[in-house]
Amino acid sequence: MSVGGIMNAVVYAFALTIFAGLATGVGSALAFVSKQFNPKFLSGALGFSAGVMIYVSFIEIFMKARDSLRMPFGDTGGYWVATIAFFGGIAVIAIIDKLIPAYENPHEIGNINETPDAASEHRLLRMGFFSALAIAIHNFPEGLATFMSALSDPALGISIAIAIAIHNVPEGVAVSVPVYYATRSRKKAFWLSFASGLAEPVGALLGYFTLKNVFNDSTFGVIFAGVAGIMVYISLDELLPTAEEYGEHHIAIGGLIAGMAVMALSLLLFA
Repeated sequence: MSVGGIMNAVVYAFALTIFAGLATGVGSALAFVSKQFNPKFLSGALGFSAGVMIYVSFIEIFMKARDSLRMPFGDTGGYWVATIAFFGGIAVIAIIDKLIPAYENPHEIGNINETPDAASEHRLLRMGFFSALAIAIHNFPEGLATFMSALSDPALGISIAIAIAIHNVPEGVAVSVPVYYATRSRKKAFWLSFASGLAEPVGALLGYFTLKNVFNDSTFGVIFAGVAGIMVYISLDELLPTAEEYGEHHIAIGGLIAGMAVMALSLLLFA
């Protein structure tokens, strides 16, 4: 690929990463412009996002990682390295999740449609700021996942970006609602939520510029397998539990299956 082609691919991947990350701002805006929150729709959307991410992680991303690692390590060795990297990705995101206190972790939020109780404004503001920080920390590996997927396969990158964007929407609500109730300022609540999503493209850029000089089949395979692990963890630990919290079990599972089916069809059409 020419230098111009590489730059175009990087710009495209970065644009998709920005789109996915800044969906937190969409969540913040929806929290203020929507007259009535529809938990069943959110449940189905989050289930759909989980289905897309789980299916593509196992069927497409992990297999690409294994194929890349087959060249330097052989069939058996490449499979071993891909598997270790997959669970390594899970371990990284699990450790990040563990280091954030449950109360301040946006992935442990309660029903976002509930009106806050008589908690102090200081406590609500602190919750909003820590939620923003927690989202920013989580968005680093998610940004790298979106960026690497788009860099490898533009069509795949679009699917991953949309899936991550969907799950970033309620995170934006998790930041904006407590900040708004603490400050009564929609502007502050929106911009803090919006800014927390910037960690996604920042994570993508840091990952790219750190690794671009050592980018080869081995590096690509390990990163891609780790990305698959990160996405599976996000789906099982965050998306599905949140989907079931806001809607009926069958709505969440229906969304999950629909997401898998749509992802499978898109892979077949663009194979």
